[in-house]
Amino acid sequence: MKQTRKWLALALAGALSLSLLAGCAGGNTPDASAGGTAGTQEADEASDPNALVIAEQGIFSAGGTVIESDGTFDVANYYTSREGSTAHVDHANVLYQIPENATGLPMVFLHGYGQSRMGWMTTPDGREGWSDMFLRMGHSVWLIDQPRRGEAGQTSVAGTMTTTPSDQTWYTQFRIGTYLNDEFTYNEGSQFPQGEDVLDQFFRQMTPDTGMDNAAGDQNIDNTVVAQAVAAAIDEIYDRTGQDSILVTHSQGGLPGWEVPLYTDHVAAIVAIEPGAAPEVDSDAYSAMVEQNIPVTFYYGDYIGEEFTDVPAAAMWAMMAASADTFTEAYNAAGGSSTVVHLPDEGITGNDHFMFQDLNNDVIADHIEAWIQENVTE
Repeated sequence: MKQTRKWLALALAGALSLSLLAGCAGGNTPDASAGGTAGTQEADEASDPNALVIAEQGIFSAGGTVIESDGTFDVANYYTSREGSTAHVDHANVLYQIPENATGLPMVFLHGYGQSRMGWMTTPDGREGWSDMFLRMGHSVWLIDQPRRGEAGQTSVAGTMTTTPSDQTWYTQFRIGTYLNDEFTYNEGSQFPQGEDVLDQFFRQMTPDTGMDNAAGDQNIDNTVVAQAVAAAIDEIYDRTGQDSILVTHSQGGLPGWEVPLYTDHVAAIVAIEPGAAPEVDSDAYSAMVEQNIPVTFYYGDYIGEEFTDVPAAAMWAMMAASADTFTEAYNAAGGSSTVVHLPDEGITGNDHFMFQDLNNDVIADHIEAWIQENVTE
């Protein structure tokens, strides 16, 4: 039997070799000059000036810690034994892409509450996301799933998931619109893409935090754990590229984002998209940013302020945005550089909390790139 298998293997190998040789000899192998695969790819790139060419991409984890249970691991009961075992937890997960012609600084994107890196990569209606847009501008992009979220779900803190529905709550909080008469409404002049299929895609972006006690209504996130993991990612990026990174944060991600300079000196700038709050003046995070002279800009959308009486979250966001003005005044007086951009003041209207997914997300990306060109040095 063994001898028979041996001869079968030899026969199959011989047949495969003959087939490959025949293909090469017969001209069936794709050839660039004949319009084959290589030639087609080159032709496609040459004929499409908008082709996005990625020179390198990959994924890695950064930061985190290792915890260990008491006792001695019982190899005889390896499947059920948990004594003396370890777990690698509380790290960030980083998906990165480097364009063929990288000319700008790396951009690190940190998502907000209930989200993952997916929000930067696409829109609910399938258009191009900010990650592709900034790649086209010459930046490498480094998309983080923060600790205890998405593909970085391993946690040292036991959270509790909840199945309590909350789409309407977050839709209203995000200033997209509200829910009236059994349907989702949109704020007047909204730039958010509309349609039932769009909303279905948007709500399915929501991602639970594995370390949060959602069932008890506890929405606290350990900012230090997140900041240390993001800092570790930025240090890794520096080791790989020799460049400091522009940190782009959103919403809840803005809070640990301020603390990142406490753990790394490789932050070139911070772009805060509607952060939950600015850092308190004279806090450790504030002092680290002043010491490193990190340029900062805040971006806020539309429907913010008490005058928007039909937008339930408008007044709340006005209070949160006010912290950016307090920070900016103190930071600039201390020798730093901070700007607060209210998009309606720039003639850019109709934007909600998810401006990077709105119909005019390209206009806002261009505005940010212009700020980078003017304020951030390599």
